[in-house]
Amino acid sequence: MNAKQPSSINAKRSKLKRREYGWGYAMVFPLLFGMSALFIWPVLRTIYLSFTEWSDFGNYHWTGLSNYIRLIRDTAVYHSLLHTLQYVIIYVPAIVILSTLAGVLLSSKVRGISVYRTIFFLPSVLMPAAIAMSWKWILNGDYGLLNAGLKLLSIHGVSWLTDSRTVLISVVGVAVWGAVGLQAIIIISGIKGISPMLYEAASIEGAGRVSRFFRITLPLITPTLFFVSVTSLIGAMQVFDLIYMMVGTVAIDHVNTVVYLFYQQAFIKNDKGYASSIAVLLFIIILIVTALQFKLQKKWVHYD
Repeated sequence: MNAKQPSSINAKRSKLKRREYGWGYAMVFPLLFGMSALFIWPVLRTIYLSFTEWSDFGNYHWTGLSNYIRLIRDTAVYHSLLHTLQYVIIYVPAIVILSTLAGVLLSSKVRGISVYRTIFFLPSVLMPAAIAMSWKWILNGDYGLLNAGLKLLSIHGVSWLTDSRTVLISVVGVAVWGAVGLQAIIIISGIKGISPMLYEAASIEGAGRVSRFFRITLPLITPTLFFVSVTSLIGAMQVFDLIYMMVGTVAIDHVNTVVYLFYQQAFIKNDKGYASSIAVLLFIIILIVTALQFKLQKKWVHYD
């Protein structure tokens, strides 16, 4: 009787364990299905199509590495990579710095701070199309609101979206304006996680606001800053909508990014095989840069 009792208990435990595993798999199945259908399968399909060549009637055939050989020889790819790099170099530091400053200011205890946070966050909930169309009118070189304001100050405006010297910085400025509010909210959440006792102890020791920021706030929000920098960099490398809707054909060669080049090849020239190889190239670059960021985080991100 005693010998059968442990085996019966073990059988019940294994049955309960199988039931728990079954419910666990059932709970994560929708997520796994969604990831497989909307992410994993499109990635695998794109990689496969990058080794093919498409005809005018939607048929395609296997061509091996020909698209990648063409990719290496195509000067348009290097130009788009350069423009993407320029965009990232301006956009990511601007987002990190401005969102940090905004997060610190919007986390202070002043009257009506919730109203200020709402106003600051509003651009983040607007549709990219609405942002692009609004700023395209504001930055218009002939009748734009910005040049009209500069004219009142006796300053001669420029064609912000058609001049090769200003088109990239104009697009980056609009992108930062639209995204900094959301990133500031993330920074605020990181600041709110800092114990007030640290600030009280620093105040007793005579530390000022600037000293408290650099010695307490900044080191303790580095995990949040790391998250902001990673997501901002990935988003910057995939920029397309603002360029597509704001920049015309006159200056597009000066701000043509990798994703815009993909759009041109896939939907204008209908060369989906070559476009897929461009997408794979961008995917690999983002993967490498993100892995590098995670590697370097050990030198400046503090989790304690």
